[in-house]
Amino acid sequence: MKRLTGAGPGRWLTILALIVVSGFPVYWMLNTALATREELFSGQSLWARLDRFPAIFDVFDSGVPLLRWLTNSAVVATGTTFFSLTLAVLAGYGLSRYRRFHGRGVLGFALFATQMLPEALLIVPLYTLFVALGLINGLFGLVLANTAFAMPVAAWIIKSAVDGVPYEIEEAARVDGAPRFVIFSQVTLPLVAPSVAAAAVITFFDGWNEYLFASTFIRDTAKWPASKGLSSFIGEFITPLSTVFSAALVFTVPAIIFFLLVQRRIVSGLTSGSVKG
Repeated sequence: MKRLTGAGPGRWLTILALIVVSGFPVYWMLNTALATREELFSGQSLWARLDRFPAIFDVFDSGVPLLRWLTNSAVVATGTTFFSLTLAVLAGYGLSRYRRFHGRGVLGFALFATQMLPEALLIVPLYTLFVALGLINGLFGLVLANTAFAMPVAAWIIKSAVDGVPYEIEEAARVDGAPRFVIFSQVTLPLVAPSVAAAAVITFFDGWNEYLFASTFIRDTAKWPASKGLSSFIGEFITPLSTVFSAALVFTVPAIIFFLLVQRRIVSGLTSGSVKG
């Protein structure tokens, strides 16, 4: 077996450049959050202000319900992920394995069609529908609206993963007497777990970054998600940049933690079948 050689200087320079480009927004956010108004234009180094890092969390005492907004975002993101994955797993499996049912092509096209129209174009009809259903000014309405747009993407991701699972595996389980739901939940679903985790990342971020529907459907400021709440810091004549970026930095932390946790699931799922034992 050949020993892997190290990467050349050009490759390391490319990796370093990508790290700098991708990490610059985080640096700029942290730099602005730690700076005073006078220091924003003074060119003072970031490292001289790292002792002020605990001051970032003073944004919770700034007079705005930031913790409540973060909780609302967590509720919307978790609900969107749960409903999207539940429906997407069933839809993806059905489209992949039940290939002869009537209307399969229409259903598949309908899932694609939901992505052809921008969300802003559907604001008015959705608002009218939610008023009739009593879903205005509630987080559950945001969950349903985001699920409607996130679920089709997750369904096609899972369908593609199920397509790659050999059908003979399910046939062997069926011969052993396993019912359809057991085959689905205990045989096929664990094999496509990495794709389910990838779909979870997409649906979670779709709900966590919710802004458009919240701006239209939510009237009570206490029910705003954090993305909508952050926009309220921007005033007509003055914007407290340090406060805005401190809140934005706090807002990104839960999303990063969720991604790191799910990323481990994706990697472990991809490598679980690589070693026989």
